[in-house]
Amino acid sequence: MRRSSQPGREPGAAALRAPGNVTQPRDRRDSRWDEHRRARREQLVQATLTAVGRHGAGVGMEEIAAAAGTSKTVVYRHFADRSQLYVAVCNEVAGRLLAQLRAAMASSEHPRAMTAAAIGSYLAFLEAEPEVYRFVVSPHPAAVADPIANLADLVGDQAAALMALALEQAGRDPAAAGAWGHGLVGLVRSAADWWLRAERPMLRTELAAHLTDLAWAGLSGVVAPTPNTMEES
Repeated sequence: MRRSSQPGREPGAAALRAPGNVTQPRDRRDSRWDEHRRARREQLVQATLTAVGRHGAGVGMEEIAAAAGTSKTVVYRHFADRSQLYVAVCNEVAGRLLAQLRAAMASSEHPRAMTAAAIGSYLAFLEAEPEVYRFVVSPHPAAVADPIANLADLVGDQAAALMALALEQAGRDPAAAGAWGHGLVGLVRSAADWWLRAERPMLRTELAAHLTDLAWAGLSGVVAPTPNTMEES
């Protein structure tokens, strides 16, 4: 004779799977696919950078797919259109450049040396990968509204944050830091673009020195400590 279930006995596996009872164990397949998709997107971003280096800033999707060893269909499976891929590439390059800028500026505590290091780092990146630079600083029509679509904006935000800190440390109002930070980046970018178009008419180090002199001529008047601050120190 089969025993009837008794109070307090643990339910069987079938009972656990019954609707309304204990939640079933979580299926981990979705999370595994998420990681696979993330890794594949990263591979496609790196392939795009390789293709840009080979074919220039005007690289086509077929050339990108070839660099990735796949087809355009697969690329579009992970990025809905070229705009999404462009934004992902900008994000990758911006992360690299911003890390280099932070490291360069952290190499000194003197504002002028920090300015020189930042300008030198920016120009070194441009000289090492000119086609990648052209690719990321050329706004994509469909990605204009995206906050990471313009590398210059990201660098300008970083410069503004550092300038605000320098102004606060000098006892000055940091309200103008945003305008000055983006203005400084605009100065360097405009000169750098000219330098590339003109086929590098001077050494990178010479250009960096000229731009540092010009930038510091203005910055030195606003990031130096105020008289009251100097008296208190």
